[in-house]
Amino acid sequence: MTATKSKSRVRDFTSGAILPQILKFALPLIATSILQLLFNTADTIVVGRFGGDTPQECETALAAVGSCGSLINLIVNLFMGLSVGAGVCVAHDIGAKRYKDVGSIVHTAVIAAGVCGIVVTAFGLIMARPLLELMGTGGENGKAVLDNAVLYMSAYCCGMPASMIYNYCASMLRSSGDTVRPLAFLSAAGVVNVGLNMIMVIVFRLGAMGVGIATAASQWVSCILIILFLMRTDGPCKLELKKLRVDKQKLKKIIFLGLPAGIQGSLFSISNVLIQSSMNSFGQVVVAGNTAAGNLEGYIYTTQNALYQTALTFVGQNVGARKFDRVKKCAFWCIGVVTVVGVVLGCGVYLLGEQLLGIYAPDNPAVIAAGIKKLAITGLMHFICGLMEVGCGIMRGLGKSILPMIVTLIGSCVLRVVWVYTVFPIWR
Repeated sequence: MTATKSKSRVRDFTSGAILPQILKFALPLIATSILQLLFNTADTIVVGRFGGDTPQECETALAAVGSCGSLINLIVNLFMGLSVGAGVCVAHDIGAKRYKDVGSIVHTAVIAAGVCGIVVTAFGLIMARPLLELMGTGGENGKAVLDNAVLYMSAYCCGMPASMIYNYCASMLRSSGDTVRPLAFLSAAGVVNVGLNMIMVIVFRLGAMGVGIATAASQWVSCILIILFLMRTDGPCKLELKKLRVDKQKLKKIIFLGLPAGIQGSLFSISNVLIQSSMNSFGQVVVAGNTAAGNLEGYIYTTQNALYQTALTFVGQNVGARKFDRVKKCAFWCIGVVTVVGVVLGCGVYLLGEQLLGIYAPDNPAVIAAGIKKLAITGLMHFICGLMEVGCGIMRGLGKSILPMIVTLIGSCVLRVVWVYTVFPIWR
């Protein structure tokens, strides 16, 4: 392990016992993911219980927030994928001990993140209503759901520049071996998020829009905290405002490695939008149940995604160090851990489904029943998604970003689109 002067350090994963290192690296990542979802769960619970004066109004607010998830992912994933490229570049250079090159990547990535965030904000504000209408948000007689969804989207998009910068910086910090500080920054932002949720929804009665405002504000908090840290650190990821400039060669490498991941995420989100559109046709009770179940599944997915980031960092550093035998061992352990995690969490969420869904909709058995149907299918089989995620992380750590994009798009996107337009109309 190589230490820097004081406030930061680089963790070298190119030597030592692999499994203990994986667990030590992944656990803060998993904690970060779970914590983020706990705050998102708080959003959902607050709006589901206090988003209106009647159960019907609360259900409308919950459905509005849930209707936006796949659309938000569609808008942001293309640009967010570039953060993967930045993280891989940092991992390769740290593994090869090219610490000066890490600084160039950091300054280039921060500029790219800010520009991407502004573009996403403008697009989201302009296109929120047309895209939500295209998705059939609210279904028949669902104007209230649509109007609330537009307000939520508009408020949420105001935090996009901050979200981009935080995620790019966090990705690079994790590739340097630091998973603790992103957790700390997210924790502080999450506390702000929960507090503002209570104020905006319960005190000011802003419903879905209040949740969006609270989320955007918390994203700015996490962004400011991570920028301040990078400006004060003595590590290779140090950020100096006077050095902010785009290194064309680094930007090309970031785009080469990250753009396929972004395209994959965006096209994956298109298939999710089609799924959401199909779900909207069943009405807001099913949409609300799907939202609650999807929130629970998020705990499984983000835990598995933490192991994706673990695989990317461990493989990336060892590729940079040209220790290819160790690359194979890292891949083996990551695959084994994600399989165990996926099976245990998937079965646990399903078996406790009624109790967990009851937290979101305590007085609505129809919503709970709809959520159980989803968990019975996608929850129990979620470990397969974990294998896909870790496989993509391994390939991207190797510097190969196009192949996992193609495999994922065929298996997870094309198949689902075909299903929606063939099997679903016959067997709803």
